Amino acid sequence: MKQLIYTISFLILSHSAISAQQTPGAAQTETFSIVGATAHIGNGTVLENSVIIVENGKIQGINANGTPKGTVINAKGKHVYPGFITANSSLGLIEVNAVRASNDANEIGGIIPHVRSLIAYNAESKVVESMRPNGVLVAQISPKGGRISGTSSIVQLDAWNWEDAAIKINDGIHLNWPNPFARGRWWLGEDPTLKLNTNYTKQIEELNTFIKDSKAYLKGPKHIKNIPFEAMKGLYDGSQKLFLNVNSEKGIIDAIAFAKHNAISNLVIIGGYEAYKVVDVLKENNIPVLIDQTHRLPNSSDDDYDLPYRFPKLLMDAGILVGIHTGAVSNFQTRNLPFYAGTAAREGLSKEDALKLITSNTAKILGIDKQLGTLEVGKAATLFISEGDALDMRTNKLTHAYINGRSVSLETHQTELWKRYSNKYKTQQ
Repeated sequence: MKQLIYTISFLILSHSAISAQQTPGAAQTETFSIVGATAHIGNGTVLENSVIIVENGKIQGINANGTPKGTVINAKGKHVYPGFITANSSLGLIEVNAVRASNDANEIGGIIPHVRSLIAYNAESKVVESMRPNGVLVAQISPKGGRISGTSSIVQLDAWNWEDAAIKINDGIHLNWPNPFARGRWWLGEDPTLKLNTNYTKQIEELNTFIKDSKAYLKGPKHIKNIPFEAMKGLYDGSQKLFLNVNSEKGIIDAIAFAKHNAISNLVIIGGYEAYKVVDVLKENNIPVLIDQTHRLPNSSDDDYDLPYRFPKLLMDAGILVGIHTGAVSNFQTRNLPFYAGTAAREGLSKEDALKLITSNTAKILGIDKQLGTLEVGKAATLFISEGDALDMRTNKLTHAYINGRSVSLETHQTELWKRYSNKYKTQQ
């Protein structure tokens, strides 16, 4: 009996440690207008002294020096942005990396396209709530691990549960392309020198065989249900995207050839570290790239030290549609998404082009640009007001945030601790 009590107490404490306790914002019932702010539309346009009218969760009007409707929110001297969108994240899937029970990003198996990340999404995650104060309001939740990791979905970051959070369900399947090169496992006495991966061709052939078999299954009689094969249907009819995690020049070229060979046309490159070497191939096939965060070191000692900082500009100048993903960083660091874009602006992109990396460009890549990514009439009122430049960590200070016109909380576990200890030290002075 005593053991049972200890077990229950541990579970309660564990749950309280990894779950937020906020109530999602109530549905919008009254029209309101944001007046006087500099509006960063997200498509390169800036509107001074703007009036943004929000009604029934959507933007009903946006212009300069217009006539407001409903409740007026005075944003004079401030800035309005569309909600930032992060791609390929593990938000809501991992709470504490070191606590295995709070990590649902990986599933057992090598080729598991039927595994859906959405149903493991924890809308009450304390990590999720910590995104909103920096303007990150929408995320693609992606599985990790294996060869074909599973299926991602897109959510908004203020909800009771994954059903309420979902914006686009099962938007794409994620494939980790085999590395053409490999290092020996030094801890097992193998040669750590970078060499050709002798299993590379075999690994690609395994993927080709799986796709061939799945197509045959989908066309033929289904005496026995094969869930992994059925999960591939969206790639073949174009309703889902194939997100290919690949970095090397050879890997990118081979991955594109693989997709063409298997008649998969809706393709997105994730990572693409050497994509700047194959821009002609990417342009020819109209393939966008979701690059890694800019706050990182180069992969090779032969690369320029600032290559990761300049990478977005290199691709955008070449005419490639580029966004930023956060699947390569620790989960909590996703909140730095706007500052990754800000670094790209520091390295030559204009501020408004850098903003596209986490708004309109990412919305287009994820296929949600008809409802999100820019401040335009008819789109969801998922936006925020900042006291200053939201791409600069010194001035990214949100005063209001809205998801579908709902006012959402900017309080988090971190802000509560900050207030608590700020007050403590004030009273001690």
